[in-house]
Amino acid sequence: MKLFGTDGVRGKAGEVLTPFLAMKLAMSMGMYFRKNSKTNKILVGKDTRKSGYMIENSIVAGLTAVGYNVIQIGPMPTPAVAFLTEDMRCDAGIMISASHNPFYDNGIKLFDSKGNKLDVEVEKAIEKIYFEENFELKTGKEIGKSKRIDDVIGRYIAHIKSSFPKDKNLSKFRIVLDTANGASYKVAPIVFDELGADVITLADEPNGYNINETCGAMHPENLANKVREYRADIGFAFDGDADRLVVVDEKGEIIDGDKLLGALALYLHNKGKLKNDAVAVTIMSNSALVDFLAKHGIKTYKSKVGDKFVLEVMKEKDLNFGGEQSGHIIFGDFAKTGDGVVSALQAMAYLIESGKKASEAFNLFELYPQVQTNINVIKKTPLEKIDGAQEKLDAVEKEGYNHIVRYSGTENKLRLLVEGANKQKAKELLDDLVKFFKSKLG
Repeated sequence: MKLFGTDGVRGKAGEVLTPFLAMKLAMSMGMYFRKNSKTNKILVGKDTRKSGYMIENSIVAGLTAVGYNVIQIGPMPTPAVAFLTEDMRCDAGIMISASHNPFYDNGIKLFDSKGNKLDVEVEKAIEKIYFEENFELKTGKEIGKSKRIDDVIGRYIAHIKSSFPKDKNLSKFRIVLDTANGASYKVAPIVFDELGADVITLADEPNGYNINETCGAMHPENLANKVREYRADIGFAFDGDADRLVVVDEKGEIIDGDKLLGALALYLHNKGKLKNDAVAVTIMSNSALVDFLAKHGIKTYKSKVGDKFVLEVMKEKDLNFGGEQSGHIIFGDFAKTGDGVVSALQAMAYLIESGKKASEAFNLFELYPQVQTNINVIKKTPLEKIDGAQEKLDAVEKEGYNHIVRYSGTENKLRLLVEGANKQKAKELLDDLVKFFKSKLG
């Protein structure tokens, strides 16, 4: 059986992600990390979901039961947990969040002592302990203890601000922030205010249920309206755990994620700060991004979907920048994972340097038309074992169009995308693929 998905363990709180699962996972994680323990401390953070209380208490029970001491830091962004795990010399870190999902879902993300997300082999080792249930519970003085520290936010804010050029400030900018009633509701406004911006904050009153609800990175149309209403220079929307960023320009137009990646990559390149003159993106990125970067001498490496896999490629190729079309952007010099607030500050540094309005600065190339859809499948038959599938995909390429056909990691669905110069032709090719795969996968 498999416990981990593409980004930790996630599901409906109380139904899939139960307190029993959380406690067992914590015990399994504790036993795994105990083998190389240096400080006997594990950090635990969470977003603003009400179910976070239930899951946090279960995790603390599991970790202390196997002898670990726990540091609880309360609601903080996922990248803050990654940073603080290393900064506070912990053996590992845990973030309780379902990211952009609705409030009734929750999740558990794990980090090693360096603040990196766990690789697949480590996850498998923890899963083995979980399913074998051969736990070594402590007794007496060996049982762990927990303590809550509420002032670590200052460490993270100082770290974030250090990523912004010291000779620049935001005093000339009116900025609208949408914190999604999530983990960045305290951090983001403080950072931008301390750097001098005229800050207007939306969705910063979490109640346990309103995280991501018609707000944040999943619903940037609300931010767009407010940017126009307040005549702001730019708007930034974060998701529930603040590892994702969506940008809105001064006209209230949402900047495509690939255009944002392209502009920021070129900015780093021109500053001589793009390591190995290359970036990591996922297979979902528009080919226009790849072509744009190539014209400027920047190489592109592609990974599977998920910022975790982007980071793997970054490590493999020795890169310091990468990201996803969806808004996960990794500035490797400042963060070990996607960090929405760091990305927003880097976007502002670029905007200042460009001397342009956001609508010009972040629209440096046109995207190629893409069409996509999902089809329900009964069974996820490997694509290479479907008779005629390769021939169908080759036919799309012969027409000069790109394609992505892959199974969903969480649902019984096949995802299909076709990209090329003419949207109508791309739609015809997509329809043909849909017809074919429906006949084969029912």
